[in-house]
Amino acid sequence: MDLIDLKTGVSFPALGAKMHDLMRRLYPICRSITGDGIRETLRVLGEIIPIEISRVPSGTRAFDWTVPKEWNIRDAWVKNPRGEKVIDFTRSNLHVLGYSVPIHEKMPLSEVKNHLYTIPEHPDWIPYRASFYNENWGFCLSHSVFETLEEGEYEVFIDSSLEDGHLDYGEFVVAGKEKNEVLVSAHVCHPSLCNDNLSGGVLAAYLARTISAANPRYTYRFLFIPTIIGSITWLSRNESRAQNIKHGLVVTCVGDPGKF
Repeated sequence: MDLIDLKTGVSFPALGAKMHDLMRRLYPICRSITGDGIRETLRVLGEIIPIEISRVPSGTRAFDWTVPKEWNIRDAWVKNPRGEKVIDFTRSNLHVLGYSVPIHEKMPLSEVKNHLYTIPEHPDWIPYRASFYNENWGFCLSHSVFETLEEGEYEVFIDSSLEDGHLDYGEFVVAGKEKNEVLVSAHVCHPSLCNDNLSGGVLAAYLARTISAANPRYTYRFLFIPTIIGSITWLSRNESRAQNIKHGLVVTCVGDPGKF
């Protein structure tokens, strides 16, 4: 069977439904560039194809970059002067600035606002923000909720950890007749973002499984990595393979009706 034959007999609506179901399963996981979330995501994608996991310790040099500390989060919230949770990580993991350091303090609203992020032009959206390389803490919320915050003392709580650990990425290779490679990369590090993240990772996993049933001319290498630092880390550890890469594709934002 060659790649052209792969479409024969495929029920694309049924395949699309499976991919959608997998995205629904992955959606609640709080992912980041390191930590338990990305490991769980790779584990689930590994049910589709046998992904080989690589673990790179914090502090490892990757060209002129350094693998960061590992971040994990368990809970986070902000309570207003009446003790009501006006921001709650359990309702949406987008509510917390990625890589927020732990904190549990009381402070006036004016100080809290220095750590809040909104999108005024889209008042009902919760933005995605992260501070990977600058230790900070913060919360993201809809601008409509931001405008309802009353003056007074607020209680801020983030139960997270930022410590030496690992950066994890996944790899799956379909050996071809030639050593020349097609490199397909998908980032799997964003929380609660279906199009810019999950659509690429899920599509790449099913594409890899489909191609593995063929006898391709080229070797196909699939990477499931945290964005930027994952790519740099992989390349720093695989410079000798780079000369074999003849074609490359980053698969992202493929879940909407836009053109390929």
